[in-house]
Amino acid sequence: MAPIRSVLPALVAATLLAACNLAGARSKPVALPDPKLDVPASATAGTEVAVFAGGCFWGVEAVFEHVRGVQDAVSGYAGGSALSARYALVSTGRTGHAEAVKVTYDPKQVSYGQLLKVFFSVAHDPTQLDRQGPDKGPQYRSEIFATSKAQQQAAAAYIRQLEAADVFASPIVTRVGPLDGFHLAEAHHQDYLRHHPDEPYIVYNDAPKLVHLKQMFPKLYRQPHG
Repeated sequence: MAPIRSVLPALVAATLLAACNLAGARSKPVALPDPKLDVPASATAGTEVAVFAGGCFWGVEAVFEHVRGVQDAVSGYAGGSALSARYALVSTGRTGHAEAVKVTYDPKQVSYGQLLKVFFSVAHDPTQLDRQGPDKGPQYRSEIFATSKAQQQAAAAYIRQLEAADVFASPIVTRVGPLDGFHLAEAHHQDYLRHHPDEPYIVYNDAPKLVHLKQMFPKLYRQPHG
């Protein structure tokens, strides 16, 4: 997200929201095949954790909070050191961090492969290099931080599958690598869309993602708890 956001009159914001819902989006979601390689749920598995970076964490967090089987989604930073995991520093683009979202989910209700499908289809545009929409810089890059070898293999395999299927007009630039620490973002970044639904940035950039999620994944869509 841009460090400084303009504030539009409420009437303009409402008009933008209506346009987003009627037109279906600022950018259309992409229909994707199911992953051929998934991470099977263990018979004794409890919750699992997945970490995704796809631009401003506000919208990515909101998308996964609306996915059935996800117990929690929180915004934070991944890819850099704990010492630099602060918004003011991450925003410089020089810390190595990406704005990321840690997703805690029940693999018996939603698989890692299904989360990947949501991530690539509606949560962000995986063809934008070091940016996402109006937000530019390496902190807004597309990256999957795997918490297990199985996740890393599944993510890499899905990217190869999507590239072979030629589903995107441009090459996928999403990085895949092991997670080396997740650092929780400041309190005011958590549940940002829920607390600021009328903010113009949210209305224009993030609210349409929830519309798309409900359209593309009706069986996975749910209202978040709380």
